[in-house]
Amino acid sequence: MMNFITAGESHGPELTGILEGVPAGLKLYIDAINEQLAARQGGYGRGNRQSIEHDVVKITGGVRHQITLGSPIALTIVNRDHKHWNEIMDPNTEETPQNTLRKVTRPRPGHADLVGGMKYNHRDFRNVLERSSARETAMRVAIGAICKQLLAQLGITITGFVKQIGQVNADIDQLIPATKVESKIKQNDLRVLNNDKVKTIHNLIDKTKRDGDTLGGIIKVVADNVPAGLGSYVNWNTKFDARLAGAVMGVNAMKGVEIGEGFKAATKFGSHVMDPIDWNEEQGWFRDSDNLGGFEGGMTNGMPLVIQAAMKPIPTLYKPLKSVDVNTKDIRKANIERSDVTAIVPASIVIESVVAIEIAKIITETFDGSNMKRLNKQIKDYRAELLKF
Repeated sequence: MMNFITAGESHGPELTGILEGVPAGLKLYIDAINEQLAARQGGYGRGNRQSIEHDVVKITGGVRHQITLGSPIALTIVNRDHKHWNEIMDPNTEETPQNTLRKVTRPRPGHADLVGGMKYNHRDFRNVLERSSARETAMRVAIGAICKQLLAQLGITITGFVKQIGQVNADIDQLIPATKVESKIKQNDLRVLNNDKVKTIHNLIDKTKRDGDTLGGIIKVVADNVPAGLGSYVNWNTKFDARLAGAVMGVNAMKGVEIGEGFKAATKFGSHVMDPIDWNEEQGWFRDSDNLGGFEGGMTNGMPLVIQAAMKPIPTLYKPLKSVDVNTKDIRKANIERSDVTAIVPASIVIESVVAIEIAKIITETFDGSNMKRLNKQIKDYRAELLKF
């Protein structure tokens, strides 16, 4: 069964990830992983840390001569900014006045600072924010990039992009294949489909930065050629759309998930939402529309999967809101940590990555995931069986 775990702090020496359950025999291209990591660091509205970090993954287990072995894959990403935090984040020395100069005692509204401190009894909220930071998602992108390579060899393509930033919607009306989405969003630094909205969004981000504020937005992910029948209707915890929604909500700052039309569907009549069923010899069973985002009864139905995620604005404000000092209980302004105006662009790659992970997980559960050659054959046979149903 495929599973993963990550470890490491934002300003610690490195991020670590272990991914188990990847089939043996997968040809793995490390450059493709690093391309995803580089893309995660880009995007208009990012902060200064991205000029310090140049994320590169190192594979330390589970791969030999570019081929996966079936054993756990161990990954590391060095935090280059750690050299400026060596004493503060040193795991091997006792606490002193000198190495706690960056103590955080005024929690930021909207962040994990206060509640995390209360739960784990940390008086220095740096112990919370270092792990709750979105820096951790760099490792999830690396793991997702491995899963994307696995899925690509099964004919499945996935792309995440930015639908909206603040109140500016930069989507287009029609749903286009994931591969075409990928080529269009590379034409700008916002990963949006509508190039005509780029200047407007740039101006919005610039103004927001001058105001000391932050922006959120909406991300959309499209996955093509996913086989029908992944997931199950028989129990609540076997519904695949529920698993996907949970994985997306597990990404920092996400506050809502939609499958297909999502909440918009709730405002329409059923005759305008349900996707008419069709059939022909070449395609087999398909739908004339994709309002339900490729899911029926908690199972994939063979149409493109469409997942949308709502990201709140980043909690760190350069004109901070009211807070309370944990030690003195004095009402003060919240602490300020280095941050972005918006992280919606890299977040679209993170959401793309977690969707890829969940699809790879359910495929390796549904079919024999121990070997790529066997997995390929089983999925090919399964697709042929569905075509003749």
